[in-house]
Amino acid sequence: MAQVKHGEKGGLEERGHWAGKAEYLLAVAGNVVGLGNVWRFPYLCYKNGGGAFLVPYLVFVVTCGVPLFLLETVMGQFTQEGAITTWHRLCPLAVGIGYAGQLILVYSSMCYIVILAWALLYLCFSFSSTLPWASCDNTWNTENCVDITGNNKTFNWTEQSNSTSAAVEFWERRVLAISAGIEEVGSVRWEILLCLIAVWIICYFCVWKGVKSTGKVVYFTATFPYIMLLVLLVRGLTLPGALQGVVYYLYPDPSKLLEPQVWMEAVSQIFFSFSLGVGTLTVLGSYNPYNNNCNKDCLWLCVLNSCTSMVAGFAVFSMLGFMAHEQNVPIEVVAESGPGLAFIAYPQAVAMMPFPQLWAVCFFIMIILLGLDTQFVMMEVVMTSVTDLLPTVLRRSGGRRELCLVFYCLICFSVGILMVTEGGMYVFQIFDYYACNGTCLLFLAVFLSLAMGWLFGTENLYDIVQDMTGSRPCPIFKVCWKYLTPAVSLVSFICSLVEYQPLTFNRWYVYPGWVYVLGWMMALSSIILIPGLALFHLTTGKGTLKERLVHLCSPTHDLPLTRKQKSELQSLTEGKDCVAMASQAKH
Repeated sequence: MAQVKHGEKGGLEERGHWAGKAEYLLAVAGNVVGLGNVWRFPYLCYKNGGGAFLVPYLVFVVTCGVPLFLLETVMGQFTQEGAITTWHRLCPLAVGIGYAGQLILVYSSMCYIVILAWALLYLCFSFSSTLPWASCDNTWNTENCVDITGNNKTFNWTEQSNSTSAAVEFWERRVLAISAGIEEVGSVRWEILLCLIAVWIICYFCVWKGVKSTGKVVYFTATFPYIMLLVLLVRGLTLPGALQGVVYYLYPDPSKLLEPQVWMEAVSQIFFSFSLGVGTLTVLGSYNPYNNNCNKDCLWLCVLNSCTSMVAGFAVFSMLGFMAHEQNVPIEVVAESGPGLAFIAYPQAVAMMPFPQLWAVCFFIMIILLGLDTQFVMMEVVMTSVTDLLPTVLRRSGGRRELCLVFYCLICFSVGILMVTEGGMYVFQIFDYYACNGTCLLFLAVFLSLAMGWLFGTENLYDIVQDMTGSRPCPIFKVCWKYLTPAVSLVSFICSLVEYQPLTFNRWYVYPGWVYVLGWMMALSSIILIPGLALFHLTTGKGTLKERLVHLCSPTHDLPLTRKQKSELQSLTEGKDCVAMASQAKH
């Protein structure tokens, strides 16, 4: 159990720390191993050249993923501060990175939890005697509905332009009751709203006591999804057509490596799945003891993340291969990504299996726990960052932090209500596509690596890591922090702007113009904080412009001293003492 002590300094509670290494590792693993590993990576791998996609993926793991993972963890472990105040202490000029990261997390908290509400509703339906998405005998079905799980499995419904599967109609007409466009918000879907309330309550109690409660919860939420994934993997690989799915998943197409979009999607996947740039790793690392071997931890956590993505691909594509085999269609017809995989393709696949309720329950429990970990860690990161920014207000006894958390949950929940209306899917997509997208993360990564690699200095970082772990990092990290990571992030950021495609829904619905304006305003709301706060501090500081710049680019003087700095300070002090003694001897 994580320990939180109560100190007497001004009546403030002490910050606390993880009770042991296991809590930290499980918290980080639970956060970085999320829905993206299951519903995004496998599809990206299949779509972008199969095994060939692993080339750009591994390149960006080495040049961006692991270096930034270690860098952010070191920042938190060294300063013992949240994602905002750590910048105040290391490089005040770049404090906008901390604020921008927290804003992105707030946006993510608002929309990410809606996925959990959908999954919880599906889990409830999974206990039905007949899965409601498995047949066309329901009140919400249309005359174009095709039951592909019955005796007519070989009917190639995909060739019929007006036909839709029972799973699609259940998702769009029963669960979402989706309207014709964002202008038609419609009524609230009460079932999803109740699920949303339930998930928010669960998340609240996961983080209401900070790391004290989070440290307990992760023992279950971070480990149980692996059991479910293993069960689904074994079952999927034993199905007819599974081998066909696995071959489609991994069969290499080297020609894809010549397409810039493939490299763009690889780097975006790294930033999403490793939770880079938003301060999550900084906050989680800040609860570690100073001498924790973060170098080793980060390497193994990155390996775990990538391996989980690969294994999830086998579980997903063995099922999709089975579905393609049963329907006698090419696998590209049934391959989906994102919500389409979780709420249409995969449920449709399990409906075609013996004992479908069992496999549906296993799948949606896995989805909920994978997402739950990521959600409550995002909440904990925001709360820690705000608490460290206002310690005299929020660390006092009397439940002030808990009240602040209630306020935070209510704000996010209020926005989430819009996403559980009949037009809610359109609102959800705006948040997901603009406010939480890879372009914002890449922009943060450029300035994060520049600030720490050039202003704070790689030599200082190396000394800190050596002081904390007893060994210096691999020399490749110095090259990455100063050159490769900012260069790759900047090029990827520019390419993401050049390759920008306006948001659409289901490839047919085009949003009205004001939505795109709103979307870019949401994206810019985080991006503009970085140069905006830098200019604000430069123009409002004391002294000449040069003095202000030097002050804002320098770390504070109350940071922990490394052994090297202590030795230099001791030598300097002894030298001054010798000079003073010599001067006295002359007189």
